[in-house]
Amino acid sequence: MTIRIENLSKRFGNFTALDGIDLDVRQGELLALLGPSGSGKTTLLRVIAGLEHADSGRVLLAGEDASHSSVQARRVGFVFQHYALFRHMNVRENIAFGLRVRRGDARWPDARIRERVSELLSLVQLDGLESRFPSQLSGGQRQRVALARALAIEPRVLLLDEPFGALDAQVRRDLRRWLREIHDRTGLTTVFVTHDQEEALELADRVAILNRGRIEQLGSPAETYDRPASPFVYSFVGAVNRLPGERRGDRLHVAGLDLANEGPVGQGPIEIFVRPEHLQVGAGGQG
Repeated sequence: MTIRIENLSKRFGNFTALDGIDLDVRQGELLALLGPSGSGKTTLLRVIAGLEHADSGRVLLAGEDASHSSVQARRVGFVFQHYALFRHMNVRENIAFGLRVRRGDARWPDARIRERVSELLSLVQLDGLESRFPSQLSGGQRQRVALARALAIEPRVLLLDEPFGALDAQVRRDLRRWLREIHDRTGLTTVFVTHDQEEALELADRVAILNRGRIEQLGSPAETYDRPASPFVYSFVGAVNRLPGERRGDRLHVAGLDLANEGPVGQGPIEIFVRPEHLQVGAGGQG
């Protein structure tokens, strides 16, 4: 399913969380919303899900305006950072919850629900743990249960809010690879929020980098790293050296070096951004 965001804005009091966001998410892609705290990425995800409503703009799902549709009508699977599992339910009951609360014609027969839960237990590699309660699971296992519960309702799109934020580094790395495999097998259009650049660059087909409620850049992981669109993107994605200098006509004076100016001719102070792998130490101290 495609997702289109048109001129989306959202304020909380005097704080602007989203400021005229435009975004197209392609059918079947895995898109990362990357940015620092307060950049608007979680708010955008919640607006797509219907958990928040924008002050202006539209959310289109598969070409249809869903801006005023309920969460249930949007058929979105949502995975929270802290799992949000029901502590009094075992793994099987947690996964089946979204199917059992359906009413009327939407309610599946019990046999079909059991079959769907068994499929998902196998998919998320939790066979044999269906009778355990959340307190008896590791953090990584709880997150797998949360993902299985989101997938149980056969959503049209999968949304994940900092899905690995509460886990230790090694578990995060393992689950990143696992999530990519799950995505490739299901083909679901997936949007996930993260502030971890390594996570975004490793997992996503494309990355939308947010800052102060706006998208600074949208592109592949390679594009955002190799061709950053702004000083913010350059400094936020990957390691970078920032060197003060001065522009004097067609020459640049940086770190004691006199360099050719291949950019606009002018006068005044500048700042040069250089990736560590692009720096070389020359003979005789020349760069």
